[in-house]
Amino acid sequence: MKSGFVAIVGRPNVGKSTLINNIVGSKIAITSNKPQTTRNIIQGVYNEKDVQIIFVDTPGIHKPKHKLGEYLNRQAYYSINDVDVVVMLVDVSEKIGPGDKFIIDSLKKVDKPVILVLNKIDILKREELLPIIDEYKKLHDFAEIVPVSALKKDNINRFIEVLKKYLNDDIKYYPDEQITNRSTEFLIAEIIREKVLHLTEEEIPHSITCVIEQIKKEKNKYIINAVIVVERDSIKKIIIGKQGQMIKKIGTLARKEIEALLNSKVYLELFVKTVKNWREKERYLKEFGFTNFE
Repeated sequence: MKSGFVAIVGRPNVGKSTLINNIVGSKIAITSNKPQTTRNIIQGVYNEKDVQIIFVDTPGIHKPKHKLGEYLNRQAYYSINDVDVVVMLVDVSEKIGPGDKFIIDSLKKVDKPVILVLNKIDILKREELLPIIDEYKKLHDFAEIVPVSALKKDNINRFIEVLKKYLNDDIKYYPDEQITNRSTEFLIAEIIREKVLHLTEEEIPHSITCVIEQIKKEKNKYIINAVIVVERDSIKKIIIGKQGQMIKKIGTLARKEIEALLNSKVYLELFVKTVKNWREKERYLKEFGFTNFE
């Protein structure tokens, strides 16, 4: 038996959540074209015979400009402390920038193997990829460099085989059927948050939160009450939409995905609540058992 923990780090929006979702074969982390969509440390569990890899999806590391940014960076760095391997995921469709160098400088202080994974190779020609690899080699002595396409699952098997070389444990941390450490309530809340981010595009900041206030089973369906927590009344109006059309659309899309998750019919009722500062927001979340900004 070989097992171990792998932290995936990188700039915001390079495909960390997409990579983990496709490796474990199920959606456990939401995706969005907005930076800092992932705000929590989420574990995805990959199993095959005599092998278990626990992937840790982290918030995108970046130079923080506000309190939320500082919090996200702390979460990402914290996840590196107790893993066997660190994977730096980069987007090869973008030039190496200050954000990548900022992360690489941070990883130079890490006393464990760092594997560079080049994502989105499907949009480049092979001859375009080689200079990018050379450029990254000059910045750091990576243990391995693996090109992949997280979206199309290209070279994912090769990536898994490389990781196996660095697994140091010999115990199974999770049962075979478990693919994440997160609760059903958390996954439902994240599905709703994802639909808000997708449908509202640039109008809504990534700092919105969703809290499940109630989930109960009644005969052949689940009844779920959820609150979308925002920081300004103007944002609340956008999410509700004219004559409630936007929140209906959010609810419809979220309900379909939640029904697939629960394999059951779902009655979903959404509310929007304005919480105007971080202290008030933290108090509100703690009422429902949240100890951080989930």
